[in-house]
Amino acid sequence: MKKLSVVIPVYNEEENLLPLYEELKEVLKNLPMEHEIILVDDGSGDRSWEIIKDLAGRDPAVKGIRFRRNFGQTPAMVAGFDEATGDVVVTMDADRQNDPRDIPKLLKKMEEGYDIVSGWRKDRKDPFLTRKLPSMIANKLISWVTGLHLHDYGCTLKAYKTEVVKNIDLYGQMHRFIPAVASMYGVDVAEIVVNHRPRVAGKSKYGLSRTFKVILDLISLKFLMSYSTRPLHIFGGLGLLSFSLGMLSGLYLTYIKYVHKKPIGNRPLLSLTVLLILAGVQLIVLGLLGELLTRTYYESSRKKIYSVKEKIP
Repeated sequence: MKKLSVVIPVYNEEENLLPLYEELKEVLKNLPMEHEIILVDDGSGDRSWEIIKDLAGRDPAVKGIRFRRNFGQTPAMVAGFDEATGDVVVTMDADRQNDPRDIPKLLKKMEEGYDIVSGWRKDRKDPFLTRKLPSMIANKLISWVTGLHLHDYGCTLKAYKTEVVKNIDLYGQMHRFIPAVASMYGVDVAEIVVNHRPRVAGKSKYGLSRTFKVILDLISLKFLMSYSTRPLHIFGGLGLLSFSLGMLSGLYLTYIKYVHKKPIGNRPLLSLTVLLILAGVQLIVLGLLGELLTRTYYESSRKKIYSVKEKIP
């Protein structure tokens, strides 16, 4: 029989944990598979850990992990992934805005052959200016940069095949980018509409400041997706562009000096020419060093630069 692991990061959600557990168990008991619930306390300052311990004491399907301090949602999810023993992993928030009754829909969609099924909070119950609008912009930007078009990257309610999350390294706040990172290895991703409920207890942990972190993580993700195994292509490309512009401006100054007999020593363009040429050389050298580091990393760790989906004899 297959097994389902439900991973839930928790941060100061003492009012929501027990109702969430009861809703979740009502859904899980009707599924034709074993289950486990992994609650990861991300350094809560309230009674969240005490409630998790009580639930684990009453239900052997409940596992608890407690961080020494608040590390963030991504480390909490990674800890849950490391602990998961199921064939499928479902992630969801502890604030009860995700509806456990959507889990069977995620699993049913996954049966069509998908490796990841992501939730889409089409009718989102959050403030427009502070939550929905920034999210809409971020989703458009992420889809454009990564090439994987999803309506709602920020929805925590997702289902993954375990081998997918076990083989992805996550840093920063990159949990929302798991579908995009996984798409690098050719996994099949689907998206379905899920229910989103208004928060009834506790306080939201997110604000507009998260938008800037998302942008920085997106830049990092784009580099990893496109150039992690060929850094010379980006640094060398920028270096060649800078060097070429410097040479062109240098030829122009040479023309001015020797054809028109005009002095060039006091021209700002001369300083810019030298800067462009030096920057070009430095960027090309940086790309070459990146190539050496990349090869050293992959060869020393024996890490493959590809992912095999299946094999036949």
